[in-house]
Amino acid sequence: MNKLLKFIEKNKAISWVLGFQLFRLILLPFMGLMPQDAYYYLYGQNLSLSYFDHPGMIGYILRIFTDVLGHSIFAVKFADFVITSLTILSFYKLASYFLSKQKLERAFVLLASTIFISILSFNSTPDVPLLLFWTLSLICLYKAIFEEKKWFWILGGIAMGLAFNSKYTALVLQIGLIAFLIFSNKYRKLLLSPWFWSCLIISATVTFPVWYWNYQNDFASFVFQSSERTSSITKFEISPKNFFGAIGHQMFLLLPVLFLIIVTFTYKYIKRALLKFKIPQAKTLFLLAFFIPTFVGFFAITPIYWVKLNWMMPSYITGIILAGMFISKKLLKTQIIISIIFHVLVSIQILFFLAPIKSDDTWVGWKELATEVELLQKEYPNTFIFSDDNYKTSACLNFFMDDKIYAQNIIGKNALHFDYLGDDLSTLNTKNAIFIDSDKRFKDKEKKGELNPELQNYFTQITELKPIIIKINNKEERKFWVFYCTNYQTKK
Repeated sequence: MNKLLKFIEKNKAISWVLGFQLFRLILLPFMGLMPQDAYYYLYGQNLSLSYFDHPGMIGYILRIFTDVLGHSIFAVKFADFVITSLTILSFYKLASYFLSKQKLERAFVLLASTIFISILSFNSTPDVPLLLFWTLSLICLYKAIFEEKKWFWILGGIAMGLAFNSKYTALVLQIGLIAFLIFSNKYRKLLLSPWFWSCLIISATVTFPVWYWNYQNDFASFVFQSSERTSSITKFEISPKNFFGAIGHQMFLLLPVLFLIIVTFTYKYIKRALLKFKIPQAKTLFLLAFFIPTFVGFFAITPIYWVKLNWMMPSYITGIILAGMFISKKLLKTQIIISIIFHVLVSIQILFFLAPIKSDDTWVGWKELATEVELLQKEYPNTFIFSDDNYKTSACLNFFMDDKIYAQNIIGKNALHFDYLGDDLSTLNTKNAIFIDSDKRFKDKEKKGELNPELQNYFTQITELKPIIIKINNKEERKFWVFYCTNYQTKK
């Protein structure tokens, strides 16, 4: 015990990080299935070179963990926890190249205390592997550039390729690398180096599966990720709500102290560059090259486009290292206190679900819904199940039920990767179905009282059944409308 106490006293930063991670690990078994968990689990159960809305890395990871640990919510969550823990360790290694021991410890605690690390540890998204390979890419590029270890150009190319195979925003890695070399007087000559070009070529080669899948499927994923967003941005409609919403999201993910430090040094460096034409020294420039494009770039479009809360996450890696250069011991203590308060509140919500969540983006009720739907199938035998909310209800029911669950492609709508599972919907002709429709706002226990007109184009008769009411801790928390649909007919 005395040795343990001495270790804690001597290594306070490591103790804080281990404390936060132990807290997350203890909370893990109490987390229910999120729709994102179920959807990317579906990726892993339907292996492909890539997928409609994202590359497949998160799906491959979930497939490995569930094959080894078995089909369970814990196996899915544990995969996220392990990969994020590796990201934390990789961050420590990367930060050690730029910071003194004292500042390194502060940056290490800053990272571990954030809400975004908790989200990544609990929720399956492409950002989970993205941040790991993003951090590994920067480690390799640092060694290749600053330590002149040539083979790390090769490893860096592989890591950047794997980051892209996690999420398309990893393309900013190549952009950041090129920007750094262009603006660095000392290292600009590397633009002509065969090792630099080998790095880029290798990174592109590693991404080949994603490109080939898109080629086979009329570049559906690239079109999906770009066309709608480009159209919204080009409309140039100013929305203060989007801007202040982005600030609120980032302040929540990073917590106020860290967010304000990041905003402060960002303003400082940009002002110095624009007004005084001063370029930071090489190592600081390296960190900024992989921070500014993502953080400032996405913030720049928030007045005209709704930027999702996770899009800026890759910038946090070098952003927090930079923050470690500026944060004082007093501010770090404030950050830790705020973090503890937030994490305690989150744990209370997870354990006791005190505040209702009026959304399908929740971890409660999905398993109970699957049980109720299975009972419905016994009452209405030989029916197939489908839903119409992009992926959430369908993916969650797919996770908990043995039968195949369908999405809104049943009624002729685009259904994300459900459209690419190879289903021949004509085999369902003449069959009856049960349609599940989530009541996100849940104000009463009454039937919906109206029919989805699109259902009537595919079924002979639709009858609304008694809604499914899900109780959590003996309180009615979720509601699903149920419709019995007869004689399905696909449209050619």
